[in-house]
Amino acid sequence: MAAQVTDGNFEAEVLQCDLPVLVDFWAPWCGPCRAMGPVVDELANEFAGQIKVVKMNVDENQGTPSKYGIRAIPTLILFKGGEVLEQVTGAVSKSSIKEMISAKIA
Repeated sequence: MAAQVTDGNFEAEVLQCDLPVLVDFWAPWCGPCRAMGPVVDELANEFAGQIKVVKMNVDENQGTPSKYGIRAIPTLILFKGGEVLEQVTGAVSKSSIKEMISAKIA
């Protein structure tokens, strides 16, 4: 299960994390976001120990999404060492997200 992050703990939980971090920017009212939720949780389990997976509610936290130019959700961003490695927007297949993660953490 992916943990929740906020504007307040984003730097400590994501940017300063030793592992690559996949952040799911979502909102409760967003249908595609709700569809992606279980997929993101499955990825958190499958990549446990290799990456950290967190979710950020964009309605409750507007500073961080604004900083990264997020205009549509769901948006998944893979961070490593405080830098953006990869970003995908929209409901995408689990296999394509797995490929993105595997290619960047190999």
